[in-house]
Amino acid sequence: MSQVITGGCQCGGVRYEVRGKLREVIACHCVQCRRTSGHFVAATACRRRAFNLVKDETLKWYVAVSGFRRGFCNECGSSLFFEEEGGERVSIAAGSLDGPQGLKIAAHIFVSEAGDYYEIDALVPVSQRGDHNVALP
Repeated sequence: MSQVITGGCQCGGVRYEVRGKLREVIACHCVQCRRTSGHFVAATACRRRAFNLVKDETLKWYVAVSGFRRGFCNECGSSLFFEEEGGERVSIAAGSLDGPQGLKIAAHIFVSEAGDYYEIDALVPVSQRGDHNVALP
């Protein structure tokens, strides 16, 4: 039997489960992530076939760039998901996981757009753009 990882929003209106492993965390510093979350986004990911929405009563999707969407709770405001429509991956806000998973930040992306009020860990690989070498499990 595969591992089941659960998570959701603050108010409980959105719940999900992942059957399998999660990718290590990528920290995205792009302006869009910072504006939608209030800081940089730390997200893990899984293959779409391993992801299941258990409860989506308050889930709302926002499209800022054609072909990509962000999922959030329209009740409590929790940022939860980012995905390419029809893509293989579902990115999941690491802070929405129910419990510790032993994940670590493996890369920082879009560091050229990072805020000036924090420093990026020099020991973690960085990319000025969105490319990285962190594979899905």
